[in-house]
Amino acid sequence: MKKSILVIYYTQTGQLEDIVKNIAQPFEDKNEEYEVTYYNIQLKEDFAFPWSNDVFFNTFPESYLQIPSEILPPPEEVLNKKFDLILFGYQVWYLTPSIPIISFLKSGFAQNILKDTPVVTISATRNMWMLSQEKLKVYLRDMRAQLIGNIALVDRHDNYTSVLTILRWLTTGQKEKSGILPAAGVSDEEITGSVKYGRIIETHCKNNDFTNLQPDLVKNGAVEIRPFLVRVEKVGNKIFTIWSNLIIKKKEKRPLLIKFFKVYLMAAIWIISPIVLVLHLLTTPIFWFKRKRQREYLQGINLK
Repeated sequence: MKKSILVIYYTQTGQLEDIVKNIAQPFEDKNEEYEVTYYNIQLKEDFAFPWSNDVFFNTFPESYLQIPSEILPPPEEVLNKKFDLILFGYQVWYLTPSIPIISFLKSGFAQNILKDTPVVTISATRNMWMLSQEKLKVYLRDMRAQLIGNIALVDRHDNYTSVLTILRWLTTGQKEKSGILPAAGVSDEEITGSVKYGRIIETHCKNNDFTNLQPDLVKNGAVEIRPFLVRVEKVGNKIFTIWSNLIIKKKEKRPLLIKFFKVYLMAAIWIISPIVLVLHLLTTPIFWFKRKRQREYLQGINLK
């Protein structure tokens, strides 16, 4: 009897779709053993791409506070079937799983699909995904899904270059290299090469044993932790909590507060972030063992 594989994802640019389909390819290649179903989450009112500057920043409070939008119901072939494995692709918006992903998780459909099912999470981000994954772990735990693996693909360029390229991509639609700026997002080489993670997952699935799946994925480069960015994320979450709640509560002042937030965010990236980096480097000898434990935890799938 064939094993049933479900691939869940949301995409605007097509990048994540390419990645999850490459990871699912080893299952597709063995169609006598597996049946693969794709579920592209669709919002009732989707976000336009490329983003306008105003809309991009205006999604911040709802993104960070995990306020859902309405989604279209999943197809019957997804709702009325028990799957043996789910590959769950997601993006990060403002240090949190994106609004479409949160909307699916809070829709009422998600629990029936995810409950008691092995799940591999797959993210494609600029570079900060670690604490977003922690938030996603909570949803999966509460729905009694079985998180068995995580793959986190990122833009390998430095933090400041990737800020410029992602803004260019999101607001103009241009991913390709231009001028002195490289192409945005996960490299084409890594997207193509992500099929290797599918082979690892398929081997474990065939053997009905996911015990060592995550260590095998990590050994093959599926998860890279940059301790400096973990620190930036922690600081960012504290500040985003203040800003998002303020904007939601002060509805009449929202347009003005969004403008202030935009200025603050740019200042944080270009002024505060370098200061955090310097402090991180200076304290590395003191906190080396603590950061080593933190890295090992974030590369794993357990939830504290």
